[in-house]
Amino acid sequence: MKKGTAMTRIWGRPPVLAVCLLALFSLPTLAQETDIAHRSSPESAQEAASSGTVPVTMIVSVEAKHGKEVPAVGREDVTVFHEHDRLQVADWVPVQSEEAGLQLFLVIDEGVTITIGLQFDDLRHFMVEQPPTTAMAVGYMRNGTIQIAQDFTTDHALVGKALRLPLGYVGAVASPYLSITDLMKRWRASTHPREIFMVSDGIDPLQPGIVDTYLDEAIEVAQREGIQVYTIYSSSAGHFGHTLWRINIAQSNLSRLADETGGEAYFQGLETPISFAPFLNEFADRLKQQYMLTFLATAQKKAVFQRIRVQTEVTNAQLVAAERVYVPATK
Repeated sequence: MKKGTAMTRIWGRPPVLAVCLLALFSLPTLAQETDIAHRSSPESAQEAASSGTVPVTMIVSVEAKHGKEVPAVGREDVTVFHEHDRLQVADWVPVQSEEAGLQLFLVIDEGVTITIGLQFDDLRHFMVEQPPTTAMAVGYMRNGTIQIAQDFTTDHALVGKALRLPLGYVGAVASPYLSITDLMKRWRASTHPREIFMVSDGIDPLQPGIVDTYLDEAIEVAQREGIQVYTIYSSSAGHFGHTLWRINIAQSNLSRLADETGGEAYFQGLETPISFAPFLNEFADRLKQQYMLTFLATAQKKAVFQRIRVQTEVTNAQLVAAERVYVPATK
């Protein structure tokens, strides 16, 4: 088994007016369920207002540098830096806690082969094993949008029933990165940690070369919204599924999308994994070691992206997060 980790940002419009109209109505309850005001403690808000800082929240994963035993890391063990400045840590909450209320969106590429149906039992097992504090949803990537099969619910068995076979032909997808961007732009900001698990071949028929501006925007939007993206490679239907140079670029793109948003990209060579179970088990273990980190960032007159370093001195522990965060302007 081989696990790949990954690589950056922009958005394009779905090509057909009918698809755009469909997209406008495909996520009504998604927006309603996630429209929640930003949470920060009164102390943090007052401190930020008086010091020219703003609270910024991001998802951080704790990993073991060696072995499988992940060390415990508390709030007092975490340090955050922007360039040479150490930033104040305000909060450190497990994403699977009732307080955080993780929202996890499974998206499946309509362009992958229908043999993906062989993985549905693994996906359903993963779903029902998640804690009741996690809300889950399922959608399908098609023509640059997301078609919702099941909106967010904590009834994980119901989410599993929404799985269906993909259409199984490349023409069903304009660009998987357009679809991801479409989802994130319509997934209204909330206090909940938000993550995407993406099953895709990663092939972009609109921009098949090394440079992909749709991928660029997807990364930029994910970083701005604080959304982590996890990907697992599944073979494309048709000719693209055995075109080596397309597969290599596609896997690099999936890896880049995951890595720059703080997630992971999973592969088993150049084919759909024989079983998703080992990768889903690894992902499930990772969720158990994730936290919502809130810190006070130095604000400027304009909203900007800032590169930050999240560190810990706990033995054998390392912290994994997005490469940069979006810092709102001062009010």
